[in-house]
Amino acid sequence: MSSAQPLSQLFALDSLLTPEEIEIRDTVRKFANERIRPHVATWFEEARIPARELAQELGGLGVLGMHLDGYDCAGMSATAYGLACLELEAVDSGIRSLVSVQGSLAMFSIHHWGSEEQKQEWLPRMAAGQAIGCFGLTEPDFGSNPAGMRTNAKRDGDDWILNGTKMWITNGSVADVAVVWAQTDEGIRGFVVPTDTPGFSAPEIHSKMSLRASVTSELVLEDVRLPGSAVLPKVTGLRGPLTSLGEARFGIVFGAIGAARDCLETAIDYAQSREVFDKPLAGYQLTQAKIADMALEVGKGHLLAYHLGRIKDRGEITPEQVSTGKLNNVREAIAVARECRTILGANGITLEYPVIRHANNLESVLTYEGTSEVHQLTIGKALTGEAAFR
Repeated sequence: MSSAQPLSQLFALDSLLTPEEIEIRDTVRKFANERIRPHVATWFEEARIPARELAQELGGLGVLGMHLDGYDCAGMSATAYGLACLELEAVDSGIRSLVSVQGSLAMFSIHHWGSEEQKQEWLPRMAAGQAIGCFGLTEPDFGSNPAGMRTNAKRDGDDWILNGTKMWITNGSVADVAVVWAQTDEGIRGFVVPTDTPGFSAPEIHSKMSLRASVTSELVLEDVRLPGSAVLPKVTGLRGPLTSLGEARFGIVFGAIGAARDCLETAIDYAQSREVFDKPLAGYQLTQAKIADMALEVGKGHLLAYHLGRIKDRGEITPEQVSTGKLNNVREAIAVARECRTILGANGITLEYPVIRHANNLESVLTYEGTSEVHQLTIGKALTGEAAFR
């Protein structure tokens, strides 16, 4: 067999990273490959995940809220966080989702908008994986238009009373704390809700064909009484949840391309060992054309993610730039997963190989944290100056 050049060498990807970033990437890759990869197909098939056990191990690894400062968080760069997301999603999107929701949605909201008391109470435990968080924004009838949410919070003396339902909430059924966004007389506000509060429940959503190695739930709030100290004091309006969503979308820019890379590496390995008409599948021009085209998209996706990471580390990134990365990298990752499936033939539909699992997962990634259509319109508005959302 002729010698093969890895994708990272073809694009000289390591030359764009610092030694510390490479060390972080390799540490997360080793953990993901040794601890998660051997089990994730079974978790996917059985639609379960040892979320609490994994959260503590991921906390020990230092990846939960790793891009936040203080409160026992690692304080790493945005690029380092992105690389961690890439390596986790190279194993499974559900694992990256657990980390992303914990760090970029729940922890970020408390860190960015919370009181000092809220930060001290929750962030160290969440960074260690001793407490799991979720983020309640999406509702059964309001996904892309969160401004229409029906969940509401009303004052009752010094307390707040919350009522409403949230939908498609990652980590919901295993969470110790939920950051819930609700309509109030003052506008949309965020609330830090311990999940053992009377009136709060989180029934798990079953029968998923995607993100099966992930906990997905409803959140039901029925006269949930919270003290005045539960409200996030530093933000009113959609700026609060949308800022947090921007953090999660940034992680997806990296994560999705990790899933694509794993599919491509699997397909190349398979094509080199699979014989068709007495020679390796990799020796045919059509196969090499597919591999070359996919390598271009996966490599360009890495370059785009790294570039956005540097912009974010300078504190200069815009929502439109994040939308560009999310739209491109998820869309291309799905296309790569589907093309890789054709190289594996019938073997591509089994869980013996990761490709169909990645393809199914990426269908969810395409939709959450902003659908492709929302990101197209965000980019369109940036380029034309015209808002076309309505």
